[in-house]
Amino acid sequence: MRKVLRAAIVVCVLAVPMFAHHGTNISYDRSKAMTVKGVVTEFHYANPHPQLYVDVKDDQGKVTNWGCEIAANVYQLSLAGWSRQRSTTELKAGTPAALLIKVVNDKGQELLNAGAE
Repeated sequence: MRKVLRAAIVVCVLAVPMFAHHGTNISYDRSKAMTVKGVVTEFHYANPHPQLYVDVKDDQGKVTNWGCEIAANVYQLSLAGWSRQRSTTELKAGTPAALLIKVVNDKGQELLNAGAE
């Protein structure tokens, strides 16, 4: 009985971190997706989700810096061929880019589509 109890405690302790993940669908309302175009100011290739920062100009010419959490995590990006080096060359400061879930460069090439569920 003690072995079973110890095993159950070990399983519970190991499973607790799985419940800590926020889940993108919980944090953001995907039914209210919007498109923004801007110029990349920063890109942070880090866990749990990379961050893309873009300067977005409104109709009056006012610039606002947007922070966008990429729906995919670093591991998922690596499976799609991304790396820290690629992110710094493809999304360097000054590069026109960005949609909140999809990243498109200034040539219209889709660099990332993390919108698939």
